Amino acid sequence: MRAYSAAYKSTLAATSAPEAPIVLLEITHPDLPTPVRVVNDSENITCNGLEYIACPFRCLLPDDIENQLPKATLAVDNVGRELMYWIETSAGGYGAQARFMQVMRSRPDQVEYDITLDMSNVKATSTQVTADLGYENIFTRPAITMRYDPFTAPGVF
Repeated sequence: MRAYSAAYKSTLAATSAPEAPIVLLEITHPDLPTPVRVVNDSENITCNGLEYIACPFRCLLPDDIENQLPKATLAVDNVGRELMYWIETSAGGYGAQARFMQVMRSRPDQVEYDITLDMSNVKATSTQVTADLGYENIFTRPAITMRYDPFTAPGVF
C-alpha cells in the first residue's frame, strides 16, 4: 500500500480540485549521458533539483489479458533530434527504462507515485516515439546456461 499525502488524496477525491497531479517521465539508458526528463504539461518543472522539460506524452495503462504479462504503451511526441539520435545509437533503445512519477505543481519535490518499467519495442516516426512498457518474463528463460541433450551434446547420446 502506498503512503500518499493527505493533500494528494484530497485532490484525487475532489470533483473540481484546484490543481491536478502532473506526470514526470524519466528515460534512462546506459548510452545516455543524462536521462531524458520530460513533464506532461505545458510548463517546465523542477523536481528535487532536476529540470523536466514540457513535452506531451501519452501512456496507455497495462492490459489485462489472461496468460499474458501486462504491458503498457508509451507515446512521446518526437520534437527533438536528441531522442532520435539516442534511439539510433543505442540499438533501438534496448535496455532502457521508463520511470513515471506523479507530483503536484505546488509541491514538486514530494513524489506521490513512482514506478519504473522496462522499455522494449521502441519505434520512431517523424511525429512520435512509441515503446512497450512492462517487465521481462523471467519464467521463460532457461534456469541453467548449459544443458546436455541431443542438440547441445550429441556425442553423449
